[in-house]
Amino acid sequence: MVISDSTALKYERLDPDVRLMLRVRDDDAAAFEQLLLRHQSRLITILAHLVGQQSQAEDLAQEVFLRVYRARKRYVPGAKFSTWLFTIANNVARNSQRSMARRPEVNTMVTASGTRSAQPLEQMALAASGLMPTRQLDNVEMAEIVRVAIESLNERQRMAVLLSKFEDMSYADIAEIMEMSPQALKSLLSRARCKLREILEPYLDKGQRPDNVK
Repeated sequence: MVISDSTALKYERLDPDVRLMLRVRDDDAAAFEQLLLRHQSRLITILAHLVGQQSQAEDLAQEVFLRVYRARKRYVPGAKFSTWLFTIANNVARNSQRSMARRPEVNTMVTASGTRSAQPLEQMALAASGLMPTRQLDNVEMAEIVRVAIESLNERQRMAVLLSKFEDMSYADIAEIMEMSPQALKSLLSRARCKLREILEPYLDKGQRPDNVK
């Protein structure tokens, strides 16, 4: 894709991360470390909810930043840095999921400290569904219901919801990352929202758990 000088200058002026990446392009190791510190944690969170396993997400995040570094000499800012970064992350996650056979244990989200990373995911799923709890909920049970709800989404729906709710990205930015039109993205998110509501609403309103939650 050809990026005009005016577009590159616009993003350089508006986005401090783009300015850091341009320093990385000039082999500034300190700038790369700054980008790593600014984005690594958020990137791992997104990848963990995509692939379902913290250790794998950390490995994939390393792969993403390795690709960023390898591409530094070709870098020309045609979007916000975060949009470019998550485009790479989306491709890395998709390649990983294609090559990895599904295993039951990959669905257990574990943080670096060894505890389930449930609360942010619960908040994200509820926000995406547009539902609010009408009764006191058991946190452990709720985490399991949310896991089932998120797993009901296909790969593209899950990525769109995560970028929308965790990263608070615009439709335009998410559409660019996922290589689809903004209208197609809206349809994708609408289907994801309906799927989440289908599982979460009976539980939130009546305590009715999905069949695959014991």
